[in-house]
Amino acid sequence: MTAVDARPTTAAGLRFPTGFRWGTATAAYQIEGAATEDGRTESIWDTFSRTPGKVRNGDTGDIAADHLHRMPEDVALMKDLGVTDYRFSVSWPRVQPTGRGPAVERGLDFYRRLVDELLGAGIRPVATLYHWDLPQELEDAGGWPERETAHRFTEYAALVARALGDRVATWTTLNEPWCAAFLGYGNGVHAPGRTSDLAALRAAHHLNLAHGSATGVLRNLLPSSAEVSLTLNLHALRPLTDTPADHEAVRRIDAVANRIFLDPVFHGRLPQDLVQDTASVTDWSFVRAGDLEVISAPLDSLGINYYSPSVVSAGSSESPSPWAGAEKHVAFTPADGPRTAMDWPVDANGLHELLTRLGGELPGLPLMVTENGAAYDDYADPSGQVHDPERVAYLHAHLTAVHRAIEDGVDVRGYFLWSLLDNFEWAYGYSKRFGIVHVDFASQRRTVKDSARWYADVIARGGLDRP
Repeated sequence: MTAVDARPTTAAGLRFPTGFRWGTATAAYQIEGAATEDGRTESIWDTFSRTPGKVRNGDTGDIAADHLHRMPEDVALMKDLGVTDYRFSVSWPRVQPTGRGPAVERGLDFYRRLVDELLGAGIRPVATLYHWDLPQELEDAGGWPERETAHRFTEYAALVARALGDRVATWTTLNEPWCAAFLGYGNGVHAPGRTSDLAALRAAHHLNLAHGSATGVLRNLLPSSAEVSLTLNLHALRPLTDTPADHEAVRRIDAVANRIFLDPVFHGRLPQDLVQDTASVTDWSFVRAGDLEVISAPLDSLGINYYSPSVVSAGSSESPSPWAGAEKHVAFTPADGPRTAMDWPVDANGLHELLTRLGGELPGLPLMVTENGAAYDDYADPSGQVHDPERVAYLHAHLTAVHRAIEDGVDVRGYFLWSLLDNFEWAYGYSKRFGIVHVDFASQRRTVKDSARWYADVIARGGLDRP
């Protein structure tokens, strides 16, 4: 990974370092559509979204933003915006429908065309191997709580690396394994919708194992210049009060939300306080000798996804809970201030806090903000324009926080705005719009929002005005 200047100049507004990577991001199931084309079979999200009551309005990702058919148009939009990087995910069931065996070349061909289109537009492709679309057949065999799924993921990673490794220089193994484990298997609000503390903890470990094993395979198959990374949605945690009880609540959540990934991946160890907190759930015997060595394979960078902070205190959480081992001890309090359409508080300081924490704990490791953005109730006005000043304000505040972290000496190499397009927003269906490009889902017409024009100006200038 090419180094960038450690400290930007700020004489004319907030300038970012030369070589800073300006990107945008999407996920396969949220935008591709074409759910049954080219041999693709069901993922856990196909099954979940078709289960009554699981997704708002009964929405599914069958068509989504129809990106598979409109990919050249979408790449052209990115080129017009001037983004340097595009972070996309590969659909596992499109490439390897059963999660076993050889790749389906028709599925891989879409990603070959996408990568070629990006490179032709001067945009660096950043491939994410897993953004939650586990083949349903693997879930039927036990899913992420089973060790075998990590082995299957490693084989899948090899298929994609062999197909795209000559043209994709940046690879992310997993996106937000916390969500996959604890929302998918803990409180069940995400696919596959299971509710078990034990299943969630087992899934977290096997996701870590899948990441480490796939990292080793990628190192063997990719050119030595390729970058291998992991993306985590780490939680920016604050105690409600300065009491010991509330600080203890923060410790518990930090263990099950953050250090359950950070400690194995970067230090080759399990957090012992987490082991103690979850002793009534498991003895962790599913962690085998040699696992932590595999999991802690060196990385070239760490991706951070951030949207809002969490305020925690002593108390108890509703059941079922994603906080295995902590639900009887911790409560969450809504933060003050403005909120997005997701009812998430807007607080850019949390992003600065996360970046500076990681800069101190993982010195020498480059960081990338791989997702950051906001949903608002956007609409096209009678003239066909989409004005979204709240999103512009949100992005300005968070990019300012990134700049402040860089000034503080944190090695942040890039920023990927979530998201390029309005899309299928998981359990919210099509009711929440994160895109900087508006999608009319009936016609699939794309309309560039004001926030996209603002972001294009930031990229062109290499910076932004001071707050």
